[in-house]
Parts: sequence; C-alpha cells; structure tokens
Amino acid sequence: MFVRTESLREFIRFYPLITFILLFQLVIFLATSLPFIPSREIFSLLAGVNLYIVEGELWRIVTPIFVHAGLAHLLFNSFSLVLFGPALERILGKGKFLFVYLLTGIAANIATLMLEPLTYTHVGSSGAIFGLFGFYIAITMFRKDLLSKENSQTILTIAVIGVVMTFFQANINITAHIFGLIAGFLTGRVILSK
Repeated sequence: MFVRTESLREFIRFYPLITFILLFQLVIFLATSLPFIPSREIFSLLAGVNLYIVEGELWRIVTPIFVHAGLAHLLFNSFSLVLFGPALERILGKGKFLFVYLLTGIAANIATLMLEPLTYTHVGSSGAIFGLFGFYIAITMFRKDLLSKENSQTILTIAVIGVVMTFFQANINITAHIFGLIAGFLTGRVILSK
C-alpha cells in the first residue's frame, strides 16, 4: 500500500489529484526560485505571515500549503505525498481527498496563526501531510477493515517517528505538524462515521 510500483504513466492515471498537487507545488517552487522572474516577491506574496493574515491577507491561510523553502523541503514533502497520499485518494475518492488535504493544511495554518507570534512566517505542505497521517490513525481506530494490520502498524510507526522528529529538527513548524495531525484525525473520525 505504501510502496509505489506503478510506472509514471500509471501513477498519473491512478492518482490524478496527487499528480496535480505535485505539479502545482513544482510550478510554485519554480516561480519562487528562478532568478529571472520576481521570485522573491512571489514567495513573499504567498508565504504565511501571521501579521499580514491578521491585517486581512486571508489567502495566506491557504497558499503556504503549496509553497516550499528550498528544493530539499519540496522533495521531502512531495515524497511523503507520493508515499502516503495514493491509498487515501483511492479510499476517499478525489473530492474527499482534496477536502481532507486542504482542510488539514488550513487547520494547521490557522493554529499557527493563533499560537505563533505575529512575526512568524511559514511555508510548506507538512501540516497537510500530517493531516493525512491523522486520517490514517482514524482509520486504524474506527475502520480497521480499510487497512491491513501490517499497514496500520506501518502508518502508526511513521506517524510517531514524524511527531518525535518534529521536535528535533530545526526550522520546523511544530504547531502545524501537531494541529495538522489532530485535524486529520478529527476529520477522519467524522468522515468514517458516515
């Protein structure tokens, strides 16, 4: 379930929404990185800056989900989405998957706004990625039939390692990770109870 064996063409066909998110993140990364366009201005316009959100720039609650600070940041979050997103896109369908991904990313950014200083700036999809982990945890608790015992143990182990590593890495939005995870779990609880 968490091992990718598809060809690129198969991946695109089976998981069109994840493919779109990956391409969108790449386009945003290029727009915020290439030297021959006003990349610094674009990055500044899309980053989550708590002060600007409070002053009315509400798009900054959503746009940071797709903006990354460097190639390594983009690759790590994209790799996580490629590994852990497809099973949920298949289980939930495209519409619900997009809803969960955006809702948990937005919840992580709102928590960051509420709990971090006004000067705090943040980017990255890790709040939404942790939201997927939270949703998987809800599956392991409330819909055991959707995941094998082995896959449930794998996702729980990775989620625990992810949470622990959150506190040992520099430049990590701890608030987004924790609240993305909580939002994913709560969203999973609601969706899976229907």
